[in-house]
Amino acid sequence: GCLEIQGASLIDSNDANTAPLHKKTISSLSGAVESMMKKLEDVGVLVARILMPILFITAGWGKITGYAGTQQYMEAMGVPGFMLPLVILLEFGGGLAILFGFLTRTTVLFTAGFTLLTAFLFHSNFAEGVNSLMFMKNLTISGGFLLLAITGPGAYSIDRLLNKKW
Repeated sequence: GCLEIQGASLIDSNDANTAPLHKKTISSLSGAVESMMKKLEDVGVLVARILMPILFITAGWGKITGYAGTQQYMEAMGVPGFMLPLVILLEFGGGLAILFGFLTRTTVLFTAGFTLLTAFLFHSNFAEGVNSLMFMKNLTISGGFLLLAITGPGAYSIDRLLNKKW
């Protein structure tokens, strides 16, 4: 039995109609949450596509407007300055592509790889306190991008309008 007092069960767990209340409640709640999440899935993916690239769009714009300084910083960190246009394309252009859901899966895979690479190139000196936080931030962002690669861009995207699975 479920609850026993001196050997006598208050609820006969062999009877399906008297299954423990907590099991029914958890099952019902789980089903309700699952149903609600399914209805909100495309909206949730849209919100993720709006929030995730904000950092990349603003960082890319900062590199465009501060090109010379960014190039010097990259070179000081051992990254050839001639790669800056590719970085800008990925951050600014890729960020906009993710925002609008265009070439989403391909773009987020490149962006996830880029984010992991920058974690190791620019944030792996853990002797500097902020670097461990930045490193973990990059890992987290990469995980979000990989999840977006799996789920796809959702209904509210250019990819969906074009009926593509990029």
